[in-house]
Amino acid sequence: MTETAAPSAVRRKVCFSQAVYEGRTRVEDVSAVLVRDDAEMQTVFAEKRIAVFVDPTAAIVQRRGPAVVVDAIMAKKNTGTARNDAPVVIGVGPGFTAGTDCHGVVETMRGHTLGRLIIRGSALPDTGIPGSIGGYTSERLLRAGADGVFEALVEIGDAIRKGDAAALVRPEAGGSGGIPVRAGITGVVRGLLPSGISVTRGMKAGDIDPRCEREHCFTVSDKALAIAGGVLEGILRFGLF
Repeated sequence: MTETAAPSAVRRKVCFSQAVYEGRTRVEDVSAVLVRDDAEMQTVFAEKRIAVFVDPTAAIVQRRGPAVVVDAIMAKKNTGTARNDAPVVIGVGPGFTAGTDCHGVVETMRGHTLGRLIIRGSALPDTGIPGSIGGYTSERLLRAGADGVFEALVEIGDAIRKGDAAALVRPEAGGSGGIPVRAGITGVVRGLLPSGISVTRGMKAGDIDPRCEREHCFTVSDKALAIAGGVLEGILRFGLF
């Protein structure tokens, strides 16, 4: 798995990108370890763990020639993935066209076609509106109110009420003052950026779950499972394994 030097995933308790910050992480019964070179990667593979590289340009694709490439950057567009990158190339979400820049596309929009493997055409376009959970869409997201450095005031799994400050955005690390990031609904903090990361105004900084089920914060969601199933279907279909 490749990542940036400062991953901005908010659902950090169920993201392998957290290994970049902590050196290793675990999502349910699967572990991931940050590695620096191919030798460390092979050691991690032997332990049946996921190897995570800080490699934002995915240079490892050209260096190692993998059998499968899955582009799950979620940039809502193709940032450079090509169908000839590997024998099997799967694009996740909008921005890819099956048969043109990848072999298959997996639908990521909540609804009837979530997780479906598309072998001709593209995923549904991004609407900019998050899927409904407990009857809430955009209201459940936390967004930075200014450019600056993010400082969390709560933890993932904490209960929060509408109007409470979940974080501050300070003009600089360790600086005074700051713009509060307030909850739009009452619920449980399901996702939150790590303190110290740089944010821009309007950037997604967290996620509140109105269902108030704390365990949901630490387990893979129905949406993620459906998408993962679509990716696996694509690997099996096009890889002929």
